[in-house]
Amino acid sequence: MDASSPIIAIDVMGSDLGPGEIITGIGSALKERRDYGVILVGDQKIICEHLQRQKIEDTERLEIVHASEVIAMGEKPLQALRVKKDASMVRAIELVRSGKVNAMLSCGNTGSLMAGSTLKLRPMPGVERPTLATMVPTLNHYIVITDVGANPNTTPLQMMHNAILGSDYCFRILGIEQPRIGLLTIGTEEGKGNETSIAAHDLLKSMGTIINYFGLIEGFQIFQGEVDLVLCDGFVGNILLKTLESLVIQLQGYIRSEFKANWVRMLGALLARGVFGALKRRLNPETYGAASLLGLNGVVLKSHGSSNWRAIRSAINMAVSVANKEARENCLGRITHANEIYEASLLNRSFKASDVR
Repeated sequence: MDASSPIIAIDVMGSDLGPGEIITGIGSALKERRDYGVILVGDQKIICEHLQRQKIEDTERLEIVHASEVIAMGEKPLQALRVKKDASMVRAIELVRSGKVNAMLSCGNTGSLMAGSTLKLRPMPGVERPTLATMVPTLNHYIVITDVGANPNTTPLQMMHNAILGSDYCFRILGIEQPRIGLLTIGTEEGKGNETSIAAHDLLKSMGTIINYFGLIEGFQIFQGEVDLVLCDGFVGNILLKTLESLVIQLQGYIRSEFKANWVRMLGALLARGVFGALKRRLNPETYGAASLLGLNGVVLKSHGSSNWRAIRSAINMAVSVANKEARENCLGRITHANEIYEASLLNRSFKASDVR
């Protein structure tokens, strides 16, 4: 392995399906490409047992960092971080902070990952809080949705930051220089939505050329190709993402059931299996595997707790792809400029309020 190849730290203990499922995904990913290394973080004895059982012996590219504790899904994030300082998730984040690895991946507690990464890596200059962004397939291309769960109560200022971070991510991952940004709400008319979305809409409009703001969008527009980046608060985004993923799985089951109804349909399915295979690969959530936590001084990725080995394999490949693609310098400059516009608007409103008094 080349000395310049990225190294990915993986929290082996955070999965709902157990460390065996994650190690299966790691073994499969290592066979696919040889341009990276992996550090497995967790209980060394358990990790070694699974590596031996699955006959994964690529010692040149594998390293184990022992961690004696695990943060469970149901634990309170900050309390867990205070008590379990030797948790596998914490150790993996610390490897990013030390510079030993280029990125880390976890299937564990989202709140703990968000809090731990923020505390240990710190947000980029000017960014209030990081955001969780994921790629979703549409008919013609992939789009990015953010936030999908990092901040359930996202503020207008944070949405402004998310727009810039998401734009930069679209360029780095999808190659879109000026992605069109849509703010998800309940209608496209001015004034539609709750207080947060209305305030965020006004703020995004004031950004001028800092971002390519398309405007308000509704749910049905997400997959019509009108925008490249969908903005929403973490509460809505998390529900949206999980609903979409569940719908894809259900549709696959419905189609399979209908084609098995009689021999004529089964023949049709046989003739169209190439089409359905391509469609399944395109829509399957396992294809993109992980969401990225944007806005930090380090690369952190989050997979579902229920991710199977195929999803883990995809998540590792994605981690390798983004490991050496940190936010561009002009992203920091745009955030600084946007913050100046925001502060000026606050000052302007305070002057107007004093005039009224």
